[in-house]
Parts: sequence; structure tokens; C-alpha cells
Amino acid sequence: MSAQLRGRDRCQPAGLIYARVRAMDALAFEELLLESFRCRGHPITRNSRYTGDGGIDGQVTLDGRRWLIQAKRYQSAIRPEHVEQFAQLCRRRNMPGLFVHTGRTGPASRSIVTRSAEIEIISGRRLLALLSGDPFIIGTEAI
Repeated sequence: MSAQLRGRDRCQPAGLIYARVRAMDALAFEELLLESFRCRGHPITRNSRYTGDGGIDGQVTLDGRRWLIQAKRYQSAIRPEHVEQFAQLCRRRNMPGLFVHTGRTGPASRSIVTRSAEIEIISGRRLLALLSGDPFIIGTEAI
């Protein structure tokens, strides 16, 4: 799917792409995200196992700094407690994190991200840009 979204399906309507991604198996979605970063030339680290991963679905190195990745496929708004748990995990590990999701980011979740300098949310247009190979910014780096 990664090659399709960067190629022939790149110009499909956003709603259609979201429907495809939301219908994916959770593990396939995690792989799609990691593959999207790898195709951009960023080193990735896959987990040695998918169950019991401790809330980390992979890692990517951006501008020499490793970021933790949490991937969630949502139909509606993301749950603030998931964002808070990931922010706490990033603080404990002293690493930045990317909370990547297919849903809506509500005000409570936005508030958590605003207070938590260690995490960024990738969703909406930024998620589509990641999947299609279009440029966007994470932290201070243009991806």
C-alpha cells in the first residue's frame, strides 16, 4: 500500500485514503507508517514483537534524534488518555514521540500535546503527506 499511496493512488480523495487506512489491520498500519519514513530515507527501528510492545509501535530517527511512534486507527476522536499515556512514556524514556492517528484530535488531546513538549500528533493532512511522500515538518526538520 505504501507504494500505491506514493504513486498511482496519490491523488485519490482524502476520504477514500482514510477509509482504506482505517480498514487496515493494526499491525499493517504500523508497518505502513514505518515504511513511509523509510522511503523518505529515515532510519527506522521495528519492534522485535508486536504484542506487549509497551506502547511503542516503532521508532524513527529524524535529524539525528530517535522518536518513538504510537499508531492508532480511529474512526472518531482520539482518546485523551491514550495521548496522556504516550506522553508519560516519552517522558520516562526521555525521548520525543509521534502519536500518529486516523481520527479527530479533540480539545482535551490538543491540550495534552500543548503541555507535553515531547510529543507531536500526526493526523489529517500531515498523515496524508507522510503516506504520499509530500513534504511536511516534524519538530524542526522538513520531512
